[in-house]
Order: sequence, then C-alpha cells, then structure tokens
Amino acid sequence: QVQLVESGGGLVQPGGSLRLSCAASGTIFSITRMGWYRQTLGKARELVAVISSGGQGNYADSVRGRFTISRDNAKNTVYLQMNSLKPEDTAIYYCSANISPIRGVVSDYWGQGTQVTVSS
Repeated sequence: QVQLVESGGGLVQPGGSLRLSCAASGTIFSITRMGWYRQTLGKARELVAVISSGGQGNYADSVRGRFTISRDNAKNTVYLQMNSLKPEDTAIYYCSANISPIRGVVSDYWGQGTQVTVSS
C-alpha cells in the first residue's frame, strides 16, 4: 500500500509563510511527478505547483514568485514553501504523486489534504 501524508498546514496572517510537507510511504519502486493542488468550497481542485523527478518546477500564475516546490528523492518527500501568503490562498492543499509500486505499474496517489487559512 502506498500512502501520502501531508503536514504543515495551519493559520497564518497575510504576508506570512508556511511550509507544507508530503511524505510517500509503502511499497515504492519509483516516483516521477509530485505536486500540490488546492481546493476551496464550491470550486474545482486547482494545480498549485508540480515538480519532475529531476527537480524542475512549474507553478500556477497565481503563486509564481511566492511559492517554491522542492523534493527530497531519498525521503520520497515533496515540500511547498509558501511566502507572502494572501487570504485568497486559503484552501485545503492536497499532495499528489505519480508512483510505481512495482516496475511497469503506475498510478496517481493523493494525500488526505491539509488546511491552510490566511487571515488576520
């Protein structure tokens, strides 16, 4: 069984920072793309940032320049450093990863989500 477990969410004031972490565990042969998505009530889940196995990141326009995605392949962990947070960044943040539990089999896995609230 493969699991993704997020941590690091919470309440922060506008202009503040948070760092999210997501660790993959279980039977893992390889991990390619890892990413962060977010969702607010009544809206579709949206991409925040993704990172390739080689470390190249891509960002939504709304977060580019404020958020940084990174990963530690040895720990099967992806991070999202969020700076200059705005109230509109408030959402449940989900981790996603493209994982092969065994050679030749690949699936998308999702974490349970972590709440980020930006408010004064």
